[in-house]
Amino acid sequence: MIRDDVLGSLPVRTALPALEAALDGPGCAVLCAPPGTGKTTLVPLVLAGLVRLDGGARGPRRRVIVAEPRRIAARAAARRMAWLLGERVGGSVGFTVRGERVVGRDTVVEVVTTGVLLQRLQRDQELGGVDVVIIDECHERHLDADTVAAFLLDVRATLRPELRLVAASATTDAEGWARLLGDAPVVEARGVTHPLEVVWAPPARPVRPPHGMRVDPALLTHVASVVRRALAERAGDVLVFLPGVGEIGRVAGQLGSPDDLGAEVLQVHGRAPAEAQDAVLAGSGGGNRRVVLATSVAESSLTVPGVRVVVDSGLAREPRTDHARGLSALTTVRASQAASRQRAGRAGREAPGAVYRCWDQAEDARLARFPAPEIKVADLAAFALQAACWGDPDASGLALLDAPPAGALAAARAVLAAIGAVDAAGRVTDRGVRMSRLGLHPRLARALLDGAREVGARRAAEVVALLSEEPPRAYGDDLAVAWRTAKRGGDGYAARWRQEARRLASALPRPPDGAARDSGAGGPDALGGTGRDARERGSGEAAGGERAGRAGHAGRSHRPGAGGGAGDVGGARTDGGAGRIGREEAREQGGLADDSVAGVVAAFAFPERVARARGGGAFLMVSGTGAELGDGSGLRSAPWLAVAVADRPATAASARVRLAAVIDEDTARTAAAHLRLSGEEVHWEDGDVVAREVRRLGAVELSARPLRKPDPARVREALLDGLRREGPGALLRWTRDAEALRERLGFLHRALGAPWPDVSDGALLDSADDWLEPELSKARRRADLARIEAGQALRRLLPWSSGQAGRLDELAPERIQVPSGSRVRVDYGGEQPVLAVKLQELFGLTATPTVAGVPVLVHLLSPAGRPAAVTADLASFWRDGYRAVRAELRGRYPRHPWPEDPTEAVATRRLKDRR
Repeated sequence: MIRDDVLGSLPVRTALPALEAALDGPGCAVLCAPPGTGKTTLVPLVLAGLVRLDGGARGPRRRVIVAEPRRIAARAAARRMAWLLGERVGGSVGFTVRGERVVGRDTVVEVVTTGVLLQRLQRDQELGGVDVVIIDECHERHLDADTVAAFLLDVRATLRPELRLVAASATTDAEGWARLLGDAPVVEARGVTHPLEVVWAPPARPVRPPHGMRVDPALLTHVASVVRRALAERAGDVLVFLPGVGEIGRVAGQLGSPDDLGAEVLQVHGRAPAEAQDAVLAGSGGGNRRVVLATSVAESSLTVPGVRVVVDSGLAREPRTDHARGLSALTTVRASQAASRQRAGRAGREAPGAVYRCWDQAEDARLARFPAPEIKVADLAAFALQAACWGDPDASGLALLDAPPAGALAAARAVLAAIGAVDAAGRVTDRGVRMSRLGLHPRLARALLDGAREVGARRAAEVVALLSEEPPRAYGDDLAVAWRTAKRGGDGYAARWRQEARRLASALPRPPDGAARDSGAGGPDALGGTGRDARERGSGEAAGGERAGRAGHAGRSHRPGAGGGAGDVGGARTDGGAGRIGREEAREQGGLADDSVAGVVAAFAFPERVARARGGGAFLMVSGTGAELGDGSGLRSAPWLAVAVADRPATAASARVRLAAVIDEDTARTAAAHLRLSGEEVHWEDGDVVAREVRRLGAVELSARPLRKPDPARVREALLDGLRREGPGALLRWTRDAEALRERLGFLHRALGAPWPDVSDGALLDSADDWLEPELSKARRRADLARIEAGQALRRLLPWSSGQAGRLDELAPERIQVPSGSRVRVDYGGEQPVLAVKLQELFGLTATPTVAGVPVLVHLLSPAGRPAAVTADLASFWRDGYRAVRAELRGRYPRHPWPEDPTEAVATRRLKDRR
């Protein structure tokens, strides 16, 4: 029986007439409705014609697809709608997520994840038989949701203008989505608002900010204490927001037993079993209080009944990608202001409530307003493959709220080209289409396809299933050990792993006769049992039996390219010669051991993370990034690793290895074949020219031997590089006269300009052909540079052709003759020429000497040669400054002349005449 009383109480019903009018008119609408108003449950039922609105007639029967960002939300929404209709899931309402499909022939409302919908669109661009698509929680800006919206808008524009599209948001920030949908009407539904008290509960002592996946344990201890405080001060259930599953487990452990706490502790997250999720969403039947520890899935995707108090840790997880190092992972960040509002609102949905925020009020204004759109920060390889399959490799024709960053998209397309998913022009290959159908990240799809040939379909599927959801930290950092632990494990992760491994094995075609077959530990029953996969993964999600079909789009050139067959990886075949990894060995020895299999598959998945040991638990990945193992790791003695999971803290020079497998050099070279380099290297290194014949695997040097006859042009370029790094002054032979010549030329260039040459380091390097030849081309090493007389070479830069070279000594003389008869050296090393001379030698001189029209800076010295005064105006000094200097020094140097009027005295280098 339809629960009309519940349906009639949902606040979104007031917005349904406007929503239906918008869909009957433009065909698109943005629905803004707070969590708990019924936008996810009532709206699809009304649009499908399953329920009446305010006693009126039911609308026409339509088929509606609701796209949710998470599996847990898809299951919950379908179950809630079926309950409202008085039916079981699989009747009028069903759902499809990766690995699980519950629909029937009478299903008209189907809830799917955005990943499933992407695969359906790739298979059937028209979405035949579908009348309305609702993209739920679009405000969260997940990459799959943005991509689905772009594809649907393309379909409406070219194939099915009658297809209705609703973007449903839990926030009122809908202007961007309205513009994207062609200035679609914005329909708002106001929820029932109850008073909400905000309690600021920062830790008593400062805690370390999060970095990577790490959260300060002191903050988690503080969150647990705030939960106890909330239970003591408030009534009702408590909903606690934490960034991830690990933090949920640690806080649960600190809260203790239900008897001591006075409340039952429940957990809700993507990895939780369906039964546990159902228990949370059903509410407390016996009246016992509950503490629900949740990730951000409970912000808007799920409604937890009975909640009167929210405790917000202020943290969230977002994807981040380091394209330069080839590392991508979730990272812990401060939750945005929008997320904090969403979380707080859960406490006031049913009655007055309170939110305890575990940070200082002064920090709140400094938080980001909204979370970063995933397209701006995430790995774009899966998105790039979806775009290529759609027929738009550079995504330039897709209607996206935010364009993908050019660098990130280029890096993603480079990955696809390396694994053979796209051709040189970026068009999808047959191999890329097969990858897109597997419901995996492209890297893992490559590992599954190529690994199946090398180690057998079942074992490749098992290892890839481990890589698709990172095992618990308790499984350790050795992938092979984690594999064995999962095989014999009875926890929730092991159950999900078995189901995903079975799905992946069934998705592969049966191997032909003669190909590598399964062998090794564990038979078919190793995949027994049931379970659900962990969390949503990129745009590679597909239900079993709903694999992606043809690629491309009507009106576009979308035919898969001819290149990049099943064995092509970055232009190198992985079959044939690759058999040294295991095909012949498998036949002769009955198959590779699990340790070797884990390494082969991990290396196929992450070839840029193949790493060679440096010693002491340190490794160098072929991408050029350093990697380090933990102190207690059993992998520290391995010569080579295939690194599956790693992260790099912002302040660390090397990545931290979280999960890896031991491999040998042959496996490394085969998996990363597209990074193999062999050739001559001539460069400047450690202060000299190094000429070698080298074989490399990316940044890892495999072998090297001296090059006896290197190319002279490359040697010359290496010597120039050395001059750039260390400077001409450090490598050439500079006598005092050569340095003085350089300073004189530098002064004339500053004072007069052309034709006098610029002799700065940069200018000298730019004009090396003009002054260092032929000596530079004859040089072979650093010692040869040290024999080049720099002064002689510099004279080649003098303006001989204009005749000005002969005026060098006139314009910038090395020495100036002073009244005493001495010829004093001029220092041209500073901005202004300096003449340092004893004061008595300038008696009678009133005009300051000049060079090239520039007055010299006169350093007047005492009889002992120490500075006594500095002036650029000698006449002014004799008039104003001399008396003070005379009074100070006359008594100290009585044997030297100190006349009253120095302008009339005779300059001298000698002592006073005793007579």
